[in-house]
Amino acid sequence: MKNTSNVEKTPDNSPIAAERRQFLRVAQASGFTVAAMAATAGTLFSPAAVAQTRNEESDREKAAKHVMTIASAYQLGASRSYPILQRDFKENIQNATRGKVYVRLAPAGQLGSGGALAQKVQEGTIQAAQHSLANFAPFAPVVDIINLPYFCGSNQRFVNLVNSDAWTKEVHPQVEAKGFKPLFYVVIDPRVVAIRKGGKAVITPADLAGVKFRVPGSKMLQQYYRMVGANPTPVAWGETPSAIKQGVADALDPAAGALHVFGFKDILSHITFTRAVPDSQVYSCNLAWFNGLPKDVQEGIMFASEITAQMNLAKVPSARNYAIAELATAGVQFHSLSSAQLAEWEKTGGYKRSEWTEFRNELAAKELFGKLETAANTMGRLFVHDA
Repeated sequence: MKNTSNVEKTPDNSPIAAERRQFLRVAQASGFTVAAMAATAGTLFSPAAVAQTRNEESDREKAAKHVMTIASAYQLGASRSYPILQRDFKENIQNATRGKVYVRLAPAGQLGSGGALAQKVQEGTIQAAQHSLANFAPFAPVVDIINLPYFCGSNQRFVNLVNSDAWTKEVHPQVEAKGFKPLFYVVIDPRVVAIRKGGKAVITPADLAGVKFRVPGSKMLQQYYRMVGANPTPVAWGETPSAIKQGVADALDPAAGALHVFGFKDILSHITFTRAVPDSQVYSCNLAWFNGLPKDVQEGIMFASEITAQMNLAKVPSARNYAIAELATAGVQFHSLSSAQLAEWEKTGGYKRSEWTEFRNELAAKELFGKLETAANTMGRLFVHDA
């Protein structure tokens, strides 16, 4: 039996908070990146291992010609169920540039999250960040096309779209005009319909009648849930757990992996895979900083991005299964829909309905919209598993 007598415990006998305190001690003494690397290696409580990590990171940083800070809202360990692969991306960049770039990680919202991180990348405060793809929308509205229901909700359609020539040639220039360099797109899984404890399973749109559905500020998501019968209820993300617990909202829609990462497992009863909208992420880089790098370093960063993107695609099913297993252990029931059932959802709220005409016209000209629609429907060289 493993001896845990020397593991620091909290008053409620939890070693988790003890690990957090140790993380903060190591971060204060050796820097956040060292603490993060030691945490993912499971060596936070080994002074010798922490010292070795500190020395290795120090040597890499001293040898590097460029330092690249990459920030995210997620803890490094989140990749087990939410595959954004921060540590892998760091190591791939350092290796692909032959050590010319040293990556400092700033995970867990240390420097902010979402739109705040996108803003810092644009300003050049940090070199790169992970954030929602929709966070590009204020800078290049066409990007918000991903939130049109059933346009690219499945993983494969999303991958087809963002890796297509049409997306690269038509969308990237608009994003780059605002100071961003897209590095790679992260597949998590489509958004789901998740119901609070005590609620009934949702299989058809009719099952959402009267359900108070938590939505973010997105007008498109609000319209979609209204079309499929729910009562859209805007709630800030930070207030969502308490809103679900108290019945202010009955349902929400992040991917299963996100629901696990953010601790919803004890307050949900049913999760249904409706595949309407992707819970998509992106790693973006400050364009001016990137363009100022030597060509070989630029190529190394992009090669590292390609490597990590393919690692992400391979990780999706295992991350999903881990999240499902953890949520199921807490009593959450899962529901996959047949092709006919999915078709009913698409018929009720999908982007081809006339209610979406105004949104489609605002996002892209008819010709561009057609190109992107074709791209989403055309299988490319990359495969990803769908929920």
